[in-house]
Amino acid sequence: MNQEIEFKIKRFKELSSVEVYQILQLRSEVFVVEQNCVYQDIDGKDEKALHLLGVFDGKIVAYARLFDAGDYFEQTSIGRVVVSLKHRDKKWGHLLIEEAIQGIVSRFNETKITISAQLYLQKFYETHGFVQTSEMYLEDDIPHIEMRRG
Repeated sequence: MNQEIEFKIKRFKELSSVEVYQILQLRSEVFVVEQNCVYQDIDGKDEKALHLLGVFDGKIVAYARLFDAGDYFEQTSIGRVVVSLKHRDKKWGHLLIEEAIQGIVSRFNETKITISAQLYLQKFYETHGFVQTSEMYLEDDIPHIEMRRG
């Protein structure tokens, strides 16, 4: 069995129906069920985003959306960062963020990145060069902060 995660970036129209299903399943599994948060995940922004897929053993287990400047925030941004609960012990979240940053640099030729981070992940994002740029705010009743890199 493959023990490595493979990352790839696709535009929305390049995603297969199976990939879209797995992405939505993973986002729902973590953001709605695990975090007990009822919110509108399908927000109309998936078509603008680049989709970073982390595939392990044929299944998407890590994921993030990458946005060009102006498509979400004024600066390029990363969102919907998620790793399946079953695979968090492998520290793939760090690889996912590194790949997301590289994806922003290579696809959008930009190093300034904004994120809306869940507050409890502040130190995680700081290890990747992000710094807090806002006070805490609630997004879907979950404490968040804006963070920037570059």
